[in-house]
Amino acid sequence: MNFGCKHAIAIISLLLSLAAPVVAGPFEDAAAAYGKGDYTTALRLLRPLADQGMAKAQIILGVMYANGQGVSQNQVEAMKWYRLAADQGDASAQAAVGVSYAKGLGVPKDSAKAAEWLRKAAGQGYANAQSNLGSMYERGDGVPQNYVEAMKWYRLAADQGYADAQNNLASMYSFGRGVPQDPAEAVKWSRLAADQGFAAAQYNLAYAYANGQGVPQDHAEAAKWSRLAADQGFAVAQYYLGIAYANGQGVPQDFVQSYRWFELSAAGGYKDAVQGRETVSKRMTNEQIAEAQKLVRDWKPTTQQLLR
Repeated sequence: MNFGCKHAIAIISLLLSLAAPVVAGPFEDAAAAYGKGDYTTALRLLRPLADQGMAKAQIILGVMYANGQGVSQNQVEAMKWYRLAADQGDASAQAAVGVSYAKGLGVPKDSAKAAEWLRKAAGQGYANAQSNLGSMYERGDGVPQNYVEAMKWYRLAADQGYADAQNNLASMYSFGRGVPQDPAEAVKWSRLAADQGFAAAQYNLAYAYANGQGVPQDHAEAAKWSRLAADQGFAVAQYYLGIAYANGQGVPQDFVQSYRWFELSAAGGYKDAVQGRETVSKRMTNEQIAEAQKLVRDWKPTTQQLLR
């Protein structure tokens, strides 16, 4: 599920997009300050607006408490502000309340209440909530497991261009959950999410090309999509690149690059990468290992993934 910090970013991105009228006011100034990381100014401007009942201000104030931005982190206080906005019918706030119940942030964890609040937001067309509600139906978390219902909510969000839902929809087609198994349809939805920079979808597309599932087998395309996911720190994609460089599949054989990607994957928690790194290191000189280790030290993840 697309819960937590990513959901908060999605809320803020939406609210900032709504805060650009011809004549600026206190909320627009607060939103601009928040966008610049000036949380002291944002807090000073937002609190009186939130106290007056402005839902948009209440939501951002909730996010600031949730993330400890300009205030001490306090999930109970965050939930308080989310709930005030949610009770006014704001869909993004309703989704935030659902997230809080799903993760037990500021309230006891309660999957049934999470589904209840996500449904309110999803019914208003809020894509993030639709995708998360679909995930709850897929897993049977807080609602009876129902793949058909999961597909319904995933598709509503996916049709809005929501990358997480597009990736989930691809998975449903890949495994035949709620729909007949269809590798080509899975590739279609994976590609839509991958083109938005969604790392999991990029790796899934790479896997499809590597194994010829829904597309002709093409190791060069597999390596291309794996690299995009690996550059974001997606550990299993980094592991695949380690194998690709070790064997020259879709890329020239290069033990330095293989060691580099195995090492990064291992650091990301992918246990099989440790053995891969040890195996390839036996075919390298000390100078090559030092070169690979420098590449690891210098590596920084990209931030391609788009949020809505």
